[in-house]
Amino acid sequence: MRHFLSLLDVSAAEMKWLLAEAARLKAGLKEGVRPPLLQGRVLGMVFEKPSLRTRASFEAAMAQLGGSSIFLSATDGAMGKREPVSDFARTLSSYVDVVVLRTFHHETVEQFTAHSRVPVINGLSDLYHPCQALGDLLTIQEAFGGLAGRTLVFVGDGNNVARSVAIGCGLFGLRFILAAPDGYGFDEQFLTQFRKVAPDGEILVNGKPDHAIGQADVIYTDVWTSMGQEGEREERKKKFAEFQVNAALLEKAPPHARVMHCLPAVRGEEVAADVLDGQRSIVFEQAENRMHAQKALLVWLLRHR
Repeated sequence: MRHFLSLLDVSAAEMKWLLAEAARLKAGLKEGVRPPLLQGRVLGMVFEKPSLRTRASFEAAMAQLGGSSIFLSATDGAMGKREPVSDFARTLSSYVDVVVLRTFHHETVEQFTAHSRVPVINGLSDLYHPCQALGDLLTIQEAFGGLAGRTLVFVGDGNNVARSVAIGCGLFGLRFILAAPDGYGFDEQFLTQFRKVAPDGEILVNGKPDHAIGQADVIYTDVWTSMGQEGEREERKKKFAEFQVNAALLEKAPPHARVMHCLPAVRGEEVAADVLDGQRSIVFEQAENRMHAQKALLVWLLRHR
């Protein structure tokens, strides 16, 4: 039985299959084709954090594939509070065919997985957001006709999204550059893990977006303060003030460069409104592709394998 807790768990060949299947299912949907590949299957979702894209895209994906979903919020069952995570996992996994978890701590995902009878998908944790990266790679592939040889510059915090996107870039031969303030880059433990799964992957951490933006095919940003970091908000706003993706920064990028953001965005903070909503933004294509990529993931975990 396979799980999808981070892109560290997946080979380059498996990722290629997932992207090809996502593209195939997306093309079919545009023609009105909704094959009931997961008819009768049930998806369980347990979210400790609020969500728009992750919840809606998974529910829509499962419905379009002929299955159904059960959603549990932080107060429904109170996993880890009302009863141990292990008991919660044993019980829920006896009712459903696959589980998506959205948690504050990656340890919760790992603990649940250790006791689950069915495949587990990490819908977001403090360390990784692999479903986001999968949809992002599909979006870049569509925008440029391929992945290898491109350069992605991530402007901002070396957070869960940045880690996941970096691994995906390493697996597909994209150069990944993180422009982050001192103290907000990748730690050595992550870099060691990255080198194990993508020994030929190119990853660079530098201090200023200006240093790398001229090479960018993709300029990616995310909120400066993630959920659970609200107490750091004012300090982060000061330290990240020079890391906004705005028109002045975009002028230094090649004309073909595209802007990405995993959303939700704080317009006027990490990204200027005219950039996020501008012609070079592929942010909402990126959001849509979450659903197509996750359809492929569900098929892979429940049927293809």
